[in-house]
Amino acid sequence: MKVGIIGSGGREHSICQSLKNSRKISKIFCIPGNAGTAEISENISLDLNSFEIVKDFILEQNIDLIVVGPEKPLVDGLVDYLEKFNIQVFGPNKLASQLEGSKIFTKKLCQKYNIPTAKFGIFQNKSDAKKFLTKTKYPTVIKADNLASGKGVYICNDQSEAHLAVDEIFNGKFGEAKNLLIEEFLSGEEMSFFIISDGKTFKNFGTAQDHKRVLEGDKGKNTGGMGAYSPSRLITKELEQKIIEKIIKPTLKGISELGTKFKGFLYAGLMIDKNEPYLIEYNVRMGDPECQTILPKLETDLIDILVASCRGNLQDINIKWKNKKSLCVVLCSNGYPDKFEKNIEIANIQKIKSDVNNLLFHAGTVKKDNKTYATGGRVLNFVSLSDNFNLSRENVTKNLNELNWQGGFYRKDIGYKVIK
Repeated sequence: MKVGIIGSGGREHSICQSLKNSRKISKIFCIPGNAGTAEISENISLDLNSFEIVKDFILEQNIDLIVVGPEKPLVDGLVDYLEKFNIQVFGPNKLASQLEGSKIFTKKLCQKYNIPTAKFGIFQNKSDAKKFLTKTKYPTVIKADNLASGKGVYICNDQSEAHLAVDEIFNGKFGEAKNLLIEEFLSGEEMSFFIISDGKTFKNFGTAQDHKRVLEGDKGKNTGGMGAYSPSRLITKELEQKIIEKIIKPTLKGISELGTKFKGFLYAGLMIDKNEPYLIEYNVRMGDPECQTILPKLETDLIDILVASCRGNLQDINIKWKNKKSLCVVLCSNGYPDKFEKNIEIANIQKIKSDVNNLLFHAGTVKKDNKTYATGGRVLNFVSLSDNFNLSRENVTKNLNELNWQGGFYRKDIGYKVIK
C-alpha cells in the first residue's frame, strides 16, 4: 500500500513512524512533513489550501490511503472533497469536524443531548461580553469560537484579564472572530480521552494527560502542549463507562441525527471532578503531543485500524496495547509561545539514538544540506516507554541532556502528578 499523511508536526511524524513499522506499506508520502519524516518517508511540499493540487498529486501517485493529521484541512472539508474522487481518506468530514471547528456548535450539541459541560454564554461583540463580565464569578473561562491551534482559551482570574481576552479575540488574534464563549470555570483535573470510529462502531484509543501551560507547575500562557503522559492517572473502569455513556455516545448520536457519520479519531478534553466527567472541548483528530505519547504503545498494526475505520469494519479489529507507561516532553524554541527565532541549527541531533521504547519525533524542523534546523515554536518530542513514569522521565531527560540544545527550553516537571 501507498499512504499519504497530511501535516508537518510531531503528531504526523509519530503516525508516519507507526505506519513505517507495517510490512503492508510500500511507500509513505508526508505532505509537507518535517526533518524527521524526511528520514522515513518522502516529503512533498504542496499548497494544502488548494484541494485540487492535493487531489491531483494523490491520483498521480496512486496513493491508497490519505491520513489527515491536523484540524484545519478537516474543518475546511478536505475529506469531503477527496471522497468525491473515490480517494480513501481517514478523518471526519466537514460537518462532523464542526465539533472542533466551532465551540458553539459543540456547546449547542451538549445542550440538546444533556452532555455534562460548563454553563456558557455566547457573545457577538466586545460591549455585550464586557457587560456580562461585570456580574461574572472569577475565575472564568473565555474561548475563541474558531480554530486557534490549542491557544484560544483564557482562564481569567479578574476583570482586567477577562477584558484583555475579549479584546484579543475580537481584534483577530486567532483569525476573524464572529463570536466568543464565556464559560463557568470547572474545578477538577483534566484528562484526554480518545476513541476511533468508523461511523457505526467506536473503540477506545487510550487516555493521556496533557500539560498546556508553558511554565513548570502549570503556570504561564497556554501553548499547543508542552508534554504529556499516558495513561491518565484518573482512568478507571467506572469512569470510562461514565465518559462513554454520558459524553461519547450522545455526541455520536447527535452527529448521526444531523445526517452524517463520524469517521476518524475523536479526542474529548475532559474535566474530572469527584469522579464525574465534564466535556471541555472536542478535537476531531489525535492530540499533539498526546498522539506521540499514545501511538508507540500500540501493538496492533495501525494500517489495519485506519483501513477498517474507512471501510466500516472496525468491529472486526481487536486493538491491542503494550502494558507500558509513556511520557513525552516537548522541546520548544526560546521565546515560545510568543516570538521566537527561526532557522536555528540543532547541532547534536545525530547523537540521539532511538529504539522501540525511546523515540524522538520532530515537529517544527526542516533539513537543509544534511543539517537540521528549528523552524517552529514546538521543535522536538522526546518520548520514553517503560514500566513506570519515573524511569520514562529519566530516559527522556538523559536524551535532552545529550542533545544539549541552547536554542530551546522544556518543562522539567512533565508528569509531576504521577511521579513522586
